[in-house]
Amino acid sequence: MNLNNLTIKKAREGLKKKEFSSVELISYYLEQIEVKNKELNAFITVCKESALEKAKRVDELIRNEPSAINHLPLLGIPIALKDIFSTKGIETTAGSNILKGYIPEYDATVVKKLKDAGAIIIGKTNLDAFAHGSSGENSDFGPAKNPWDTKYVPGGSSSGSAVSIAANMSIAATGTDTGGSIRLPASFT
Repeated sequence: MNLNNLTIKKAREGLKKKEFSSVELISYYLEQIEVKNKELNAFITVCKESALEKAKRVDELIRNEPSAINHLPLLGIPIALKDIFSTKGIETTAGSNILKGYIPEYDATVVKKLKDAGAIIIGKTNLDAFAHGSSGENSDFGPAKNPWDTKYVPGGSSSGSAVSIAANMSIAATGTDTGGSIRLPASFT
């Protein structure tokens, strides 16, 4: 079973055909994060325990109610979130030490919609602090690194999200864009 460089569509098909389980899918990406994040610094927070627990519940749901995958478009899909989005019960820093330790009591709308669609949050990605920057170097948690050549910047401010996808540490990730914050990292990585 090859879980390398899956798209959302291919991951959904694999889950539907039972080529792999959600636990196997989530475990694969968590292993990629564990191996690569030390060098690339794409993730500020990794949600290992909660992601694996959610994956177990997804597998049980698919086993007991196979049609669920047809009604939940992101069921069992690992998603990384730019750490600017509030996530209930998960530290949200916006890449700044000012917010270090802040754990929101609610999910941002985009997070709620992803969860409602069945997505599994695997972690929160690095960014230029408060999304101010275009290089990915201005996070209080250290710069994200370009996976193709770590001497180059990954672009920003959605640097960690782009790096996580380019380095095969997630299937999909959220970003935001005011002045190139998605476009720059997408083209740099």
